[in-house]
Amino acid sequence: MRTRWIGMMMSGAFALLSVMPPAGAQSLTYKQILEREGRPVADYRIAYGAGPAQYGELWLPPARGSGPLPVVVLIHGGCWVSDYPGIELVAFLADELRRNGAAVWNITYRRVALEQNLQGGGYPATFNDVAQAVDHLRTLAATYPLDLKRVVASGHSAGGHLALWAAGRANIPVGSVLKSDASLPFKGVVSIAGLPDLAYAASATAHACGAGTVEKLVDHARHGKDAYRDTSPIELLPLGVPQLLISGMYDGIVPPAHGWRYQTHAKARGEAVELLNLEGAGHFELIAPWTASGKTVVQRILQAL
Repeated sequence: MRTRWIGMMMSGAFALLSVMPPAGAQSLTYKQILEREGRPVADYRIAYGAGPAQYGELWLPPARGSGPLPVVVLIHGGCWVSDYPGIELVAFLADELRRNGAAVWNITYRRVALEQNLQGGGYPATFNDVAQAVDHLRTLAATYPLDLKRVVASGHSAGGHLALWAAGRANIPVGSVLKSDASLPFKGVVSIAGLPDLAYAASATAHACGAGTVEKLVDHARHGKDAYRDTSPIELLPLGVPQLLISGMYDGIVPPAHGWRYQTHAKARGEAVELLNLEGAGHFELIAPWTASGKTVVQRILQAL
């Protein structure tokens, strides 16, 4: 499965980039992140539900001080698909945030599968898991020194979509099974190479995630166009919190166009969305804090707290 993912990503990158990146542009792969030596580990692994995929990793700074800690809810990507790497891919990012004084609630969730849906992910399970994991911070705050007034959602790729979606839960239409009146509010959102418009992503990311993956995620076969009303951040605008969308200029998986389109729609709804397009970066440099682009991502998440 991982070999097939590499192939899809490489073919998609060539298809989407109209020009070759300059010689100085980075081209980090997810495999290089996974194989990097010294992958850090979290302080705690904590279940927020009964299923095997319903857990998060809590990362706490070594020097915690006397007051409660700001919190980053970190959501991994991987095309919402269980066949691909998940929570382990953002371990280095979580550790760097921890080193800089933030608590990190790094969550995973039930995902769809390319061939067999063994995890039971998709609609509504994937979304309910993310919502349940976020709201579980209230329970964690009873044991750990977490400041629930300073919580920022961040995620990479598919996780960037879910971070924006989690911030927009208050705008989910009445009658949706995803509607909740007690969702935990965020101070801001930092979407890293995220997918804010699922209807657009269904075709624009098919080269990387596989044709029909987004449709499986939202159960398009049953709900048709209405499948995006409670699952796509662009349909939930205005979110009412500061939003930063970070892209790599040479990202062949999720090009900056995704952010540009979302910013235009947000502006039409009276909401400002900041875009940050990083020169020389592709898709995975953004979650690699040893790169210049990864360092910038860490700085901007910390600034959002």
